[in-house]
Amino acid sequence: MTDEVHIHTHGPAGHISLNRPKAIHSLTLDMCHAMSAALSQWADDDAVQAVLLDHAEGRGFCAGGDINLLRNSALNDGGVSGRKFFHDEYQLNHQMFTYAKPIVAFMDGITMGGGVGISQPAKYRVATENTRFAMPETGIGLFPDVGGGWYLARLGGRLGQFLALTGARLDGAECLWAGLATHYLPSEALAEAKARIAQHPDRIAGILAELSVTPPPARIEANADKIARHFASDRYEDILASLEADGSEWAAKEIGTLGTKSPQTCKVALRQLAESAPLSDFADNMRMEYRIASRVLTRHDFAEGVRALIVDKTNDPQWDPATPEGVSEELLDSIFAPLPEQEEWKPL
Repeated sequence: MTDEVHIHTHGPAGHISLNRPKAIHSLTLDMCHAMSAALSQWADDDAVQAVLLDHAEGRGFCAGGDINLLRNSALNDGGVSGRKFFHDEYQLNHQMFTYAKPIVAFMDGITMGGGVGISQPAKYRVATENTRFAMPETGIGLFPDVGGGWYLARLGGRLGQFLALTGARLDGAECLWAGLATHYLPSEALAEAKARIAQHPDRIAGILAELSVTPPPARIEANADKIARHFASDRYEDILASLEADGSEWAAKEIGTLGTKSPQTCKVALRQLAESAPLSDFADNMRMEYRIASRVLTRHDFAEGVRALIVDKTNDPQWDPATPEGVSEELLDSIFAPLPEQEEWKPL
């Protein structure tokens, strides 16, 4: 086990608390394994009736996955250790999605990437005034994985496509409005919520409802019509053309944002959401995302995006292909193609 995750039981409640504050609780492979082992153990323990998921200290719930491990893998071992990380992280995501006992995720603070992957499968998802939710992967040449294809494709109003492409951050009120959170609590009420749930795991919905407050207005709601109109197409070029034709300050800002993203992974994300939307089994979504991750990990844009935004902080990624037009259907087909049978992703 690892000291980067605190795992306890409080009476009838299991409690998983992420404990890697200097990295805003970004997930390592050891953390994924520790969480998965605890969930497996509690699944067979009749004394545990619910699971609480939060972070121990610091300013965020979970900022994502272990980007340094992934970049190191891309540059030095042909993606082998990176694929292992994705494979087992996705097993944890699927395990949580199909878990028989209720999980309550407290998305207090930064909840991005891998943090989305472990909060969205929870039956109860608690946002606060501190919540900052995003899937910013297209900015580093990745794509909204960890089940992002499934959750974003099902938001409605093309909001998922907007979030996947732009990496826009939502606050807690916006998460509740969008359906990404089930409850909105003031952060000072979280300790009481956890204590009461641990005593009465049969009353989770009632306890959260009693402690909920009315959030401020969801700012993104004012742009919902524009998002639905401009992000309506599954063709990236159509979205850009629609924004270009708009001429408004809002559209210009979104064009500027999209201009910083990897054209390859923007197209990957649109196709990912389109292919996820009709699926009925979350495992099929994760199998698709693992195929994409296995390919995108070792393509140019990922190592380059991490270099520019995280390592050197120069914010000048040189994408290849450099334009949306340069990203061919043949390239996308190769990224989405099935893996050899023995390499395909499998649930726990």
